[in-house]
Amino acid sequence: MRDRLERELLELVRGLKDYLRWEEGNGLPGLPLAMEEETDPSPPPDLAAVRQWIGDCRRCKLWSGRKHIVFGSGPEKAKLVLVGEGPGAEEDEIGEPFVGKAGQLLTKMLAAIGLEREQVYICNLIKCRPPHNRNPQPDEIEACKPYLLAQLRALSPRLICALGTFAAQNLLQTSAPISRLRGRFHCFQGIPLLATYHPAYLLRNPEEKRKAWEDMKMLKEEYDRISDPSRIP
Repeated sequence: MRDRLERELLELVRGLKDYLRWEEGNGLPGLPLAMEEETDPSPPPDLAAVRQWIGDCRRCKLWSGRKHIVFGSGPEKAKLVLVGEGPGAEEDEIGEPFVGKAGQLLTKMLAAIGLEREQVYICNLIKCRPPHNRNPQPDEIEACKPYLLAQLRALSPRLICALGTFAAQNLLQTSAPISRLRGRFHCFQGIPLLATYHPAYLLRNPEEKRKAWEDMKMLKEEYDRISDPSRIP
């Protein structure tokens, strides 16, 4: 029991160090890492290394109820990354993000602006399904955040879309509601980030689809701009 706790504590410390390196590498102040172990891994260079780093993660309590770690899907050189909240039942069963009803709606939202799923990378704030699809808890988000940051660093996207409250608030480090965050671009580590409603929310609140459509049109306009250098002022 003690050995297991020590291993989990060491994993948490290493995750924090990787997170601080990511922050420092993007011009933000960090904490001194002079006491790090020589065996501490350097930031993962690609998605395969990030997935290997995650391994059979047990950094939070969600591991005990999961079937699969839902890492992400899409091309490593995707210009656009979509970040959702967490896996649902179907995602946990298959091991792929956004494959249920919300995922089907997301596919339609992308198609409506002329994008296919195969063109974008899709992942989530947390990699394991919360019981009964409840909201992710702060300790679960913090345990998984180094993984998401490493993913984004490996992907180096030109554009990010945060789907829903939890993804937007945590990436932007704010408590503002999604209704205030949507409809405009923010900046995440120098990358344009647009927040919009999560597809699952739109299924429950179809009256908000009009606002989401406006967001998606903004997203496509920016996507086209970064894809065509001649359009950059």
